This record gives sequence, C-alpha cells and structure tokens, in this order.
Amino acid sequence: MEIRSFLLPKEEVSFLTTAATMKTAVDKLDACHYTAIPVIDEEGKYVGTLSEGDLLWKLKRTPGLHFDNMHEVSITDVKKRIYNECVAVDAQMEDMLTLAADQNFVPVVDDDRLFLGIIRRRDIIEYYTRNITD
Repeated sequence: MEIRSFLLPKEEVSFLTTAATMKTAVDKLDACHYTAIPVIDEEGKYVGTLSEGDLLWKLKRTPGLHFDNMHEVSITDVKKRIYNECVAVDAQMEDMLTLAADQNFVPVVDDDRLFLGIIRRRDIIEYYTRNITD
C-alpha cells in the first residue's frame, strides 16, 4: 500500500500561510475544528504546524496581548512547541506510521517540500480496524 492512498489533498485541508495573523489562526482553527493546522510559506512549502497550545502560550506570555489585538501578531512570531515532521509522498509506509503514532496528522510533501496534503491518524486507524475485523 502507498502513502498516497491515505492522502487528504491540500484542496480539502485547512491550512495557514506564513502571512496569517494569530486572529486568522484562531478563527480558522475554530471553523475547521482542528487542534493544530499546517503552515505553508508563500511558495507552498510546508514549514510547520501551529497548535492551539502554541497560540495560548503566546497569548499568556506576551504582556498586553489579548483577543482584541491578536490581528497585529504574525503567526511567524508564535513559537511552536512541537515540530510535526512531514513525510515525502513516495516514502515507505513504515516512515509514515512512525510519525502518525506521535502526531494527529502527518503533513505530506513532494521532493521540493511542496505541501500536498495530510494523512490523518484517524483514517489510518479506521483502515486498519476495517481490515483487521473483516
């Protein structure tokens, strides 16, 4: 089985660009019901994942920062506590499964690190549950 068979394509994934603000990030996380979201740069390359916790820690640790002025803070100024590793679309299944064990989703990139989409841990578990119980 190939990694591609689990891929949720970029067109169906909520993500942020490095130009986004904290306000944009909070609104997008709220709208898509994610707890973390991929971040790509202006060229479409995966640069990291921003979590709700990252936003909350930034809010807590920045004097004078509150919900009303989050639109003034770029997400590039938010320290990411955990770096979610990405996987190449042509990588081995083992590589992807190893990452999925520790991440809710695994970002998938091409050879140029262009963001192609994500593989959700939930989809992996559902696939294996169906195939084990059948």
